[in-house]
Amino acid sequence: MKKFWEKWTEIALVKRILVGLILGAILGIAVPGATGISILGDVFVSALKAIAPLLVFFLVISSLCNAGKSHGGVIKTVIILYMFSTVLAAVIAVFASMAFPVEMTLANAATDTSAPQGIAEVLNNLLLNVVANPVSSLVNANYVGILMWAVLLGLAFRAADKMTKKVLVDVADGISMVVTWIINLAPIGIFGLVFNTVSTNGLEIFTTYGKLLLLLVGCMLFIYFVTNPILVYWCIRQNPYPLIFHCLKRSALTAFFTRSSAANIPVNMKVCEEMGLDRDTYSVTIPLGATINMDGAAITITVMTMATAFTLGIHVDIPTAIILSLLAALSACGASGVAGGSLLLIPMACSLFGISDDISMQVVAVGFIIGVIQDSVETALNSSSDLLLSASAEFRQWRLEGKEIKFK
Repeated sequence: MKKFWEKWTEIALVKRILVGLILGAILGIAVPGATGISILGDVFVSALKAIAPLLVFFLVISSLCNAGKSHGGVIKTVIILYMFSTVLAAVIAVFASMAFPVEMTLANAATDTSAPQGIAEVLNNLLLNVVANPVSSLVNANYVGILMWAVLLGLAFRAADKMTKKVLVDVADGISMVVTWIINLAPIGIFGLVFNTVSTNGLEIFTTYGKLLLLLVGCMLFIYFVTNPILVYWCIRQNPYPLIFHCLKRSALTAFFTRSSAANIPVNMKVCEEMGLDRDTYSVTIPLGATINMDGAAITITVMTMATAFTLGIHVDIPTAIILSLLAALSACGASGVAGGSLLLIPMACSLFGISDDISMQVVAVGFIIGVIQDSVETALNSSSDLLLSASAEFRQWRLEGKEIKFK
């Protein structure tokens, strides 16, 4: 068994994932009734979601209590990149929607979930999550609360003796090893996830909502392959695309199929470790990115709101569009504190145009229908951008210090 495991891990992870992807797609078409296969994907995603809060919590504590110098400069750069990128995504989504207007047929029944009534409620939820009970934060994967308490405890443990600090480091290293084991099972998990997607979802969404999907995915791809490279070049002053494709291959692929930024946090941290980045920095910036770096969510909120306005014949002027961009970016940053994620923030954005909840919740229902594609691409963009911008900010520091920028 040990030899088998060694042989298994010797094969490049991406190659193993591609094999699992292809086999899952083939079986999803050939034997869609073999529903038991999908349990492999559910177990894999559940394992990543379960370990991620513990990983973030203990990694941040051990990093801060043992840190010998401040890494605030890099973290500040990462936060600026996160926020600028999210606002830019919303602005691009507005102009893309104006250039290629899409109308929908709002015939679906409204969902029975409740949306936030305004930006104040979103920010209120976000602030309450910051001071939530640390145990409940770990249980509910509330990363804002986890980061808050981990930072406070990490600073408090700086006064602890060497033995206590060593124990915290050992715990963090042990959890990191468990993460490595789980990630090595990613091909099996993605095999189950792809099978489930292919066997349960037909091609109807491509015909009924093809234009809407094309606009959403097109905006997300534009961000990743056009605007993100500009931000990366500003940081590293060299060809950004090797790093772009590295992050796409190592992070976006798993995020696309898990459809969970939380589940992809351990994956991103593992890649940061392999690239030689500072653990004291990425242990903070990666989970922080899962909360405030929401390019995909900003695009979804903006495009769906603009499509609703066009469907109802509402004229959207430039000043209103700019306000919508800022509202979408700000609310997207608080999406993790709202049940249902970015889709349930659409009614709040629609209220800017005086659109009633009855209509806007029908748009949310459309969002759930196309979610099998939209949510996958959105998560891939959000999570891989966390890795990309975190790495770029640290590489910028390397460049300023005269160090060579190299990554696997």
